[in-house]
Amino acid sequence: MLIIPVKDGESIDRALKKYKRKFDKTGTVRQLRSRQQFIKPSVTLRQARLKAAHKQRALSKEEQA
Repeated sequence: MLIIPVKDGESIDRALKKYKRKFDKTGTVRQLRSRQQFIKPSVTLRQARLKAAHKQRALSKEEQA
């Protein structure tokens, strides 16, 4: 459960913004979406490797330019 301390005179908009930021940091939505379907560990590892290779190529391209 998230607890957001609201000071006297603080607007609801600011408190709502704090709540949204804190909620995003907890990663609840990401976790729920990832649990909707099972992905094999080997597939997850392969995706991570592909992503790392893509980042490496982008960085090396940037350094050359």
